[in-house]
Amino acid sequence: MAEQQDIPSDDDHGERPRGSDAAGPPRSASEASVRSEASVPFQRRDPERATPAEGADGGSPTPEDEGERAESRPDWERRAAGALAFLRRRVTGEYEVDDFGYDRDLTETVLMSLLRPVYEKYFRVEVRGLENIPEDGAALVVANHSGTLPLDGLMLQVAVHDHHPARRHLRLLGADLVFLLPVVNELARKAGHTLACTEDARELLDRGELVGVMPEGFKGLGKPFSQRYRLQRFGRGGFVSTALRSGAPIVPCSIVGAEEIYPMVGDSRTLARLLNLPYFPITPTFPWLGPLGAVPLPTKWTIQFGAPIPTDGYAPEAAEDPMLMFNLTDQVRETIQHTLYSLLVRRDSVFF
Repeated sequence: MAEQQDIPSDDDHGERPRGSDAAGPPRSASEASVRSEASVPFQRRDPERATPAEGADGGSPTPEDEGERAESRPDWERRAAGALAFLRRRVTGEYEVDDFGYDRDLTETVLMSLLRPVYEKYFRVEVRGLENIPEDGAALVVANHSGTLPLDGLMLQVAVHDHHPARRHLRLLGADLVFLLPVVNELARKAGHTLACTEDARELLDRGELVGVMPEGFKGLGKPFSQRYRLQRFGRGGFVSTALRSGAPIVPCSIVGAEEIYPMVGDSRTLARLLNLPYFPITPTFPWLGPLGAVPLPTKWTIQFGAPIPTDGYAPEAAEDPMLMFNLTDQVRETIQHTLYSLLVRRDSVFF
């Protein structure tokens, strides 16, 4: 701490200030205060009285000062500042897109902001077991699939991004149809989704990404309402082979609530063939109410992540063992199915 310097007297300067009384002290106490303050060469500032343009020590503002001021702003002002900063980055090109097309800046600033109200206010999602997802490194999240439209995958992304301590981003593997639709293709790529193939999944896991897959595919998504919460076949176990080759743990995930958003009571196969779709759903509201029938029912959701199943203890050639593949696939499927039944037993209502 710097020592306080002596305040020089008028005599030290060789002459008195103009307007002062040469024979005596200043005419008033206030004048004495002004004169003394003007002659002090250094005086420490009070941190609590620092101006907004200064830091607490009177110098340039620190990142902590900026953060405190940002938090003290009204919510609308923070949102406006964030929107302007986003537009500036888009105009100047200060953002990155990886070789899969994932645009982190767009996803976190725009896409998550659009999905978050649906997650929090409409479906009122409750998430459990996030501690089973590793803080970093590769992992493969395997979940059930349902709901006629793939909203469960999007809600799963929001759950991991917003509630995991490390705010990890889930890279979902999607079916071919997703990447054949003009607008959907671009949005899916920007959100970090990629084609559900072994090569892409393996590369993401080798990079240490958190990857999500729903092995039921269209069989689970388009199953009739009478078969709700009954898992369909998990393909040929390709996700197990990928996890074994990468040594990534498999995290089972069970989603309750998505089955009831579009109760599928029928399937028009003729329209499905004409439109080149895997199914054409008929629900109590669609297509009878037109676009209004596409609004999902506001069900209450629960997403639960189970204990991870390690794969790093197996040799790389274990991925070629069909019996091991079958056993691990069945273990994951049974874990998800058992958890679904447990959640359904504890659920009081579809909507509450």
